[in-house]
Amino acid sequence: MPTLGKLVLEAAERLRLCPRPDQPQPDQAHPECAPLDCAGTDCATPGHTKPDSLPRDRARRDAERLLLHVLGPGKNKAWLMTHLKEELSAAEAAHYSELIERRFQGEPIQYITGETEFYGLPFRVTPDVLIPRPETEHLVEKALDLASRFGGGLPGSLAAPRIVDVGCGSGAIAVALAHELAKLAAEKFPLAKGPGRSLKGTGFSPYIEPQKLAGALAPEGDFSENPSEKSSYFVTAIDLSSRALKIAEENAKRNGVSIRFLEGDLLAPVTATAAAGSAAGERFEIVVSNPPYVPSGDRATLPVEVRDYEPALALFAGEDGLEVYRRLIPAAFDALTPGGFVVFEIGFGQSSAIAALLTRSGFEQIEFVPDLQCIPRVACARRS
Repeated sequence: MPTLGKLVLEAAERLRLCPRPDQPQPDQAHPECAPLDCAGTDCATPGHTKPDSLPRDRARRDAERLLLHVLGPGKNKAWLMTHLKEELSAAEAAHYSELIERRFQGEPIQYITGETEFYGLPFRVTPDVLIPRPETEHLVEKALDLASRFGGGLPGSLAAPRIVDVGCGSGAIAVALAHELAKLAAEKFPLAKGPGRSLKGTGFSPYIEPQKLAGALAPEGDFSENPSEKSSYFVTAIDLSSRALKIAEENAKRNGVSIRFLEGDLLAPVTATAAAGSAAGERFEIVVSNPPYVPSGDRATLPVEVRDYEPALALFAGEDGLEVYRRLIPAAFDALTPGGFVVFEIGFGQSSAIAALLTRSGFEQIEFVPDLQCIPRVACARRS
C-alpha cells in the first residue's frame, strides 16, 4: 500500500489534470461566483485567464485536505507532515480514491467534506445551500458597523437592534452577526454575580453564557434562553427552502447562537397579513441579504464548481440578475423602522441599477462598499 506522502503526490497530480472551464472575459465575469478554493489565485481575479488545470499548490492543498478528511477528526496538516510514511487501510484508500475522483469531476471540496469556514466560524454545507464566500464578510462587517449605531450591547449604547437575514441559506450571515454581537455584548456587560442581578433594558441576561447572548428579545428588552417564550427576536433568518433552513439551524446550534428561523418567500413570514399567532407585521432596524443576483443567461460563464453543483435557486435571478432585488427592496423598506438600514450583497456591475431601485423605493444615504478587488460588493441604504 502506498504511503500517505505518495498518495498525496499522486492525487495532486491527478487533480492538476482536471478539466477547467474557460474563464469569461472581464466585462462578463462574476468574480463573486469564483470557487471558494480559488481565493488568492489568479482564477478568482477578473482579467486573468483561468488555467487549463489546477495550480500545483491548490491541487496539493485539495489532496491533503481530502486525505485528512478520510483520516478523521484530530488530524491536521502538521500531523500529516510528520506521518507521511504511514499507510492507509484498504478501505481508507478506496474512500480516498473516491473523493479524489469527485473533486476531479469538479465537485466543490466544501460539499465533499461537508465543511467550510466563514467569519472564523465553522459551518456545515451541502448542495442545498450556497457555499459562503469571503466577499460576503464585507456585508457582515457593514451590518456590524450599523448595529453599533443602535447598540446591541455594543460600546456606547444599550439598545439591541432587530436584524433579519433574508434568504439565509447556510445561516452564515445570521450566525456570524449573532455570534459577533454576542461577543461584544459580553465584553460590554460582564456576567453579573449573585442572584437577583439583571441587565434590564440591555437586551441581555447575565445568567446566559456569552456564546448564547445573541438571540431572542422580548418587546420589553428581556432576553430568554427559550426563543419560544418570546414574541420578538434579536436575529431572525428566513429562507424559501426548508432544506436550507435545516442546515442553518444546525449551524446556529453548532456555533452557540439562538436565532429564529422562518420558512417563506423574502420577508413574507414577518410582514404579510398575519394569521393567528404568527409573527407577521414586525419591524426591524436592519435587513440584510445575499440574494440571488446572477443573470440566468450567464450560467455558461460560471465555473463548473458553481454552475453544476451549487443550488440554482440561490444563484440566478432572471435575465438581468435584478429580479429578486425588485421585490426585496420595497419589501425591506416596509419592514424597516424609520432610520433603519438595508444591507445587500450585489453582483458585478449592478451598483447603478441597485441605486436606482433603492431611490425609487424611498431609501436615502445610499452607499456601496468595495471588496478586496475594488468591485462594489455591498449596497447599504437608510430608510427615511
